[in-house]
Amino acid sequence: MTEFEQLLTRVTAQARNSRPWGWPSLPAPVDAATLDRAREALGFPLPPLLAALYRRVGDGGFGPSYGLLPLLDAPPSGEPAAVAQYLANRAYGRKDPEWPWPEGVLPISHWGCGMYACVDCRTPQATVLLYEPNADDADGAWFVDAPTLTDWLHVWLDGTGWYEETDEGTDLAPWAEFRSRTGPGLTS
Repeated sequence: MTEFEQLLTRVTAQARNSRPWGWPSLPAPVDAATLDRAREALGFPLPPLLAALYRRVGDGGFGPSYGLLPLLDAPPSGEPAAVAQYLANRAYGRKDPEWPWPEGVLPISHWGCGMYACVDCRTPQATVLLYEPNADDADGAWFVDAPTLTDWLHVWLDGTGWYEETDEGTDLAPWAEFRSRTGPGLTS
């Protein structure tokens, strides 16, 4: 079994045995047509591992804290699905250039207080970013949560994330590419 398959097996087992806030059961996985509609709406494909999570594990409802957002359909909590949240954030960023939303950065999990875990769909490794809008400005709102989506999932599975109730605090590094990904000509 490949490392990719081993990770999906572990995530599936954990998803079946835990339920984040507001989820009565694990939603069924999405079909290929839903992934195609998401790609069409976003203008870019999901990284292979993220697509596999939605296609093989479930349409959200698993993962750290509130769990992954559904891809296209609204979750039980009533907040927008990942695609709708991305499109809304991009639209807001066009209206308020002080708070631009980077192209290709898909919110995948809500942390509360406006914070999101996001996947940079433009990087081969699918870097996971933390968006913390309670900062003084947009430049201080973006952090690297994990260098890869694989790493982020392992941290959740192992119970070692910064969001766990432990005595050890974790300082996340600022996302250095934020301004280069939101500069002039990149706000379409």
